[in-house]
Amino acid sequence: MQRRQFMASAATAAMIGSPGAGQSGWYVPAEEHPHQRSFMMWPNAGAGPDTGYDDPYFLDMVQQTIADIANTAADFEPVVMLAAKGQHRRARRLLSEAVELWDVPTDDLWARDAGPIFVIDDAGGIAVRHIQFNGWGNRQPTPNDRRVAARVAEILDLPLLPSGLKGEAGGVEQDGAGLLMAHESSWVHDNRNPGMTRDQIGNALLDAYGADRILWSPGVRDMDITDYHIDALARFTGPGRVLMNLPDRPDRHDPFHQAALDTHDVLQAAGLEVDVIPEPEITRVSDPDFVAAYANYYVVNGAVIAPQYGDREADSIAAEALAHHYPTREIIQLNADALGEIGGGIHCATQQMPRA
Repeated sequence: MQRRQFMASAATAAMIGSPGAGQSGWYVPAEEHPHQRSFMMWPNAGAGPDTGYDDPYFLDMVQQTIADIANTAADFEPVVMLAAKGQHRRARRLLSEAVELWDVPTDDLWARDAGPIFVIDDAGGIAVRHIQFNGWGNRQPTPNDRRVAARVAEILDLPLLPSGLKGEAGGVEQDGAGLLMAHESSWVHDNRNPGMTRDQIGNALLDAYGADRILWSPGVRDMDITDYHIDALARFTGPGRVLMNLPDRPDRHDPFHQAALDTHDVLQAAGLEVDVIPEPEITRVSDPDFVAAYANYYVVNGAVIAPQYGDREADSIAAEALAHHYPTREIIQLNADALGEIGGGIHCATQQMPRA
């Protein structure tokens, strides 16, 4: 089967939440909205036993990868790296002078999940919407990361607006025009929001993001630490438009492949324009748990920072698709394999602060 001719299975019904839930006046704009700055978090040896950071060589690789992403983003917009003061000397050796260091202690690097979610309003205001990070359902000890969003809000002297939810921004995508998409597995879960129904969680997300519709698909529970974050699969590139990666030859016995196809069907059934790119068939890392997700890219002012995995054909198709969806931005592909080895990617490591 030719890669460009891949088609998913027959469509199923989309699940849409109650409209009109986001009436506070605050909303999370699309990622391509102009940024005031980007936030990132510095990984360190105190992050816990499951990170692999007890191996100094691997920690060096991860820190260098985070520095590469930060230095690339800093060519296009201000970047703040959050790190405990004792980590600054090491971080500064790898970071360009354009990257600002703030004394905010961190455990791990996942700024998309633990970092602040910024909301704006039409009057020029900006605030932090607080979805409480709890270590992906208390799976990992993250005493510092659980306080990052509140600390950043305090430093910036911004309101911290409660959402009533526990979870991670990597588990929901927004188009900035009123539509969200998410996997149920990352939200409707007793390790994050016990006692809440899907409708209750959906309405809280709509209010938090200032949106009025949410598309749910099932996802995959309890098989990775994130419970299958949507940003590893599908991303909004504009109102009604989605870019997602799917395997050329899906394995019907693989729960992630099946869940990906289900999500594709939900998005198509909702009438969205869905552009599919293949996953790489060849990667530099042979670990079966390695995450190779072209959708895990980050949009900055004037550029898109995206992963490449060493599969020339698939890397080229991904770059071409990104150029099509973001025609006014430079497409920059980086080797971010170290993040894929620990279950994430470039988008997972970044968080934008929009211009109000």
